[in-house]
Amino acid sequence: MAEVTKEKILSLAQQYALPGNEDKPEVAEESSDQEVVADETPEIKLETAPVDFRFPTTNQSRHCFTRYIEHHRCVAAKGEGASECEKFAKYYRSLCPGEWVDRWNEQRENGTFPGPL
Repeated sequence: MAEVTKEKILSLAQQYALPGNEDKPEVAEESSDQEVVADETPEIKLETAPVDFRFPTTNQSRHCFTRYIEHHRCVAAKGEGASECEKFAKYYRSLCPGEWVDRWNEQRENGTFPGPL
């Protein structure tokens, strides 16, 4: 096996600093700027509804609809802004497509919602 000396192994920063490489961009400086920007961005925590054994199949349409109904029943029972109802709102928002929720809200306003509220 050939023996490698330290002189032959150069870091990227050293390679870019070699004479004749002046037209290449400074990679080391850009990566340090990117690290600073990455440190400043807040960490986003993504969550979805917990597993509900009433809905064992892959299709979660009924789960979405049930959580929507549970939220609005809770609001009707405990009043608008009840902290206990917010978990149901979070669940249906993570499960349901936005178009469905918009349509159901319109139906509730018109009195034509098909579910038991």
